[in-house]
Amino acid sequence: MEIKPSKGALFAMERLERAGYEAYAVGGCVRDSLLQGTPNDWDLTTNASPRETLACFPDCRVIETGLQHGTVTVIYEGEQLEITTYRVDGDYKDNRHPASVTFSRRLEDDLSRRDFTVNAMAYHPDRGLVDRFGGQADLAAGLIRCVGDAERRFHEDGLRILRAIRFASVLGFSLEEKTARAVHSCKHLLKNIAAERIREEFNKLICGKGAVEILRDYVDVIAEFLPEVSPMVGFDQQSRFHRFDVWEHTLFALSQTDSPRLNVRLGILLHDVGKPLCFTKDEKGGHFKGHAEAGVRLTDEIMRRLRYDNATRELMLKLVRYHDIPIQAEKKHIKRAILRFGERGLADLLEIQRCDRVAHQIGHTELPDWYADIPVIWEEIRREGACLSLKDLAVNGNDLIALGYRPGKELGACLNRLLNAVIDEELPNDREILLKSLEQPKA
Repeated sequence: MEIKPSKGALFAMERLERAGYEAYAVGGCVRDSLLQGTPNDWDLTTNASPRETLACFPDCRVIETGLQHGTVTVIYEGEQLEITTYRVDGDYKDNRHPASVTFSRRLEDDLSRRDFTVNAMAYHPDRGLVDRFGGQADLAAGLIRCVGDAERRFHEDGLRILRAIRFASVLGFSLEEKTARAVHSCKHLLKNIAAERIREEFNKLICGKGAVEILRDYVDVIAEFLPEVSPMVGFDQQSRFHRFDVWEHTLFALSQTDSPRLNVRLGILLHDVGKPLCFTKDEKGGHFKGHAEAGVRLTDEIMRRLRYDNATRELMLKLVRYHDIPIQAEKKHIKRAILRFGERGLADLLEIQRCDRVAHQIGHTELPDWYADIPVIWEEIRREGACLSLKDLAVNGNDLIALGYRPGKELGACLNRLLNAVIDEELPNDREILLKSLEQPKA
């Protein structure tokens, strides 16, 4: 596969080489090019020191990204190019960052410190591919393998544990045997990693094409930062409506969606997280009354622990709460659902409900009529340009203030009452009629 560096990458390599230095494209851009993908960005490595690199680009905008670690960012025609000096990392004191960095003049020193073989390749348009650790062979075999000793790599940087299974999920790869063993044995190191970094890696993992296999094979690793999933594993539902335990039901549901949307993937993963807390059994089998609300409480804890933004957290709570509540195929109910979830959120909910249902017992997976009817009615609502939010309402706060309402909670509550009346088709979205329906505010 031919590797074609970007215009900016070629410019930067040529500029460095004219000054007497080496320069190579390195890491993910080389990996993605060999996988017939188009890299999102191009990173370069060079034997020029950071100060020498800066001196090579006097006419470019340059960001001193991390001079102490050897990284300079050069902006060329809008393209950002991270250029890092060959380096050797010192001892790692916190399972995350090297205590010191020593710059090197040898490319192999830099490649040997990298995490995985598929990320430890360099490329130059004239000198070709530099692959000291078998990265190209591992790409062809679909393997994620640590450079050197896997346990040592993970003790240096615990986030590499999650990166290993994230790459496997996204690329549809497997972990090489020694790397896989080290992932399991070193999983406790994830407790030293910032929640934000774990969240970002996990988001990519769960949206990967190999997410189901990775979640199944490495659930013990996932449980290090999502302990709520452990009780789901092997939990027998003891119900004629379910062919799987709670965890396998969740994974089968996840396998039924092609949607790469994070909210869909997270919603499916967490929709039954509350079941182990709610199990009861009688002569008819197992029951999970209240599991949605229990799931909401656990989901809230998860979202806060991993520092998800408020909008994502609030939507996830709604998706878990309503995942098994049918939506009536009537205009006013669909309008209310759009108001509650937003259009994208409602689409996510319907996808979660579909995947949940087809993961039940064989013979009980048919989608109900209402599910097929909703898109038809939804499209009709779109064509009508229906009022679905306060911004669509024919009156606003200024209209109510003119009638004597004071800004504040009372005014907001009044607008919401009008919106609900329009959505329920009790009143038309007509300014004069809406204002006429209002009681005059008390003095």
